[in-house]
Parts: sequence; C-alpha cells; structure tokens
Amino acid sequence: MASLKDMRNRIASVKATRKITKAMQMVAAAKLRRSQEAATAARPYAERMAAVLGSLASKVTDKAGASPLLVGTGKDQVHLLIVMTAERGLCGGFNSNIAKLARSDANRLIAAGKTVKILTVGRKGADNLRRDLGRNIIERKDFQGVRQLTFAHAEGVAKRVLEMFEAGEFDIATLYFSEFKSVIAQKPTALQLIPATVPEAADAKGAGALHEYEPSEEEVLGFLLSRNISTQIFRGLLENSASFYGSQMTAMDNATRNAGDMINKLTIKYNRQRQANITKELIEIISGAEAI
Repeated sequence: MASLKDMRNRIASVKATRKITKAMQMVAAAKLRRSQEAATAARPYAERMAAVLGSLASKVTDKAGASPLLVGTGKDQVHLLIVMTAERGLCGGFNSNIAKLARSDANRLIAAGKTVKILTVGRKGADNLRRDLGRNIIERKDFQGVRQLTFAHAEGVAKRVLEMFEAGEFDIATLYFSEFKSVIAQKPTALQLIPATVPEAADAKGAGALHEYEPSEEEVLGFLLSRNISTQIFRGLLENSASFYGSQMTAMDNATRNAGDMINKLTIKYNRQRQANITKELIEIISGAEAI
C-alpha cells in the first residue's frame, strides 16, 4: 500500500495536470470562435465558385480541348490522396479519424490494383499513416510554427498538386479533411479535386444564366479550375482548424473532469488511510498504557 506521502504527491500531480488541461481548454475555446467564423465565412465563396464551375462546365464539357482538370486524363490508375491533419495532438480522435478514412480508401484502392500516392499536410497525418502506408507517402508539408494559416499556404499546396498533375504523376486527386459541424461533432470528409466535382447545371442556381464570359468560357473555366483547387484546399485548412480546436476543447474538458474525479477518489482514499493510521496509533498507545 502506498504511503501517505506518496498519495499526497500523486494528488498534487493530478491537480497540476488538471490546471494544464483547464488552461488548454480555455485557450482552445478562445481560438475556436475565430476559427469557426473563418471556416463559416469561407463556405459561401467555395459553394458559389462550385456553382459557377457547374454552369460553365455544362457548356464546355462536350467541346474538344476541355481542361484535364475538369474531364481528367481518361484513366484512374494512379490516385493522389491529400491528407490534411493538425500539427499537434491532444485533440481526441480528430487526427486519427481523418487518417482512418484515408487509410480505408487507400487500402480499398490498393486491393483493386490501383497505385496510391499520399501527400500529407500536417505532421500528425504522416505520423498516423507511416506504419501502414509509409512507402506510399511521397511528400509531406508541415506548417509547424505557423500561427495563422492564410490563402498563400493553400496556394503553395495547390501549386505542388498542379505540378504533379501536369507531370502526369497521378490521374485522380482526393482531399481529406474534417468538416466542422459543431463543437462536439466533426465529420471526416473526402473531396475529389481532380477531375473537379462540380454540380449539375440544374443545381447551379442559374449561376451562368445571365452572364457572358470574356475572353471565352473555356479560358475562364481553365482559370477557375486552377483557382478552385486552391480555394478548396484553403477551405479544408479552415475547416480543419475549427474542427481541431473544437475537438481539443472537448477533449481537454473531459480530461479536466476526469482529473477532478480522480482527485476526489484519491482524497477519499488518503483520508481513510490517514484515519486508519491514527486509529492504529491510538490503539497502540492505549494498549501500552493498559500494560503498564
């Protein structure tokens, strides 16, 4: 049985841990609001761009010379999985859930005889996938130390993806991130980037019905397709940021509650053992007095 000193040290240790988890919870809650607002503000832009792409695509898809970003290479042999996770842990199942979805799709594609290449954005994604799919990871981009992700960071990732596509290194690219639903709900999501997934013209809310494009619909569509990749990656980064802080706040809140429960149990155990020791000493004193 542990001594009273050991139990006091353990209680003090758990109290110190509770202070840390409580502080992390408060920091995550403070950062969550700003990240949530940024993610929510980016959604209409991404959705409207998809609507415009849908309108343009309905007019040029059947034309010769349509952009490969829209119609693809005509093959689906080589798949690029862009797995975006956080740089840090202590956020519950946030990172592992994204990696789990990407791992499931990668294993399915490999079983079907496809070639899978993985580009990780965020340190935890590479860490989670290294054991099972380490040989498939061709490149990793880390933003460790970056305090605020901007569109420039998304453009850097998009530029690399476009370079690989133009070099013929893959046929289909899919983006993996976590869509922010609420503080306690984040949904791992897979979004196909290349060929672009655009809504049907009927679902595009008439985005192109009253517009004429200059210099031509094909050139505008080509520019927007490249821009759309950066936009969707940036949206994924913002969704991930909000999901990370929401998941971390929930995880730290649970950790704080668990630490409090453990402190209560240890305190009760400490008091009982201390009372038992006092009772034992009193019995020894009384027995000694009676013997005299």
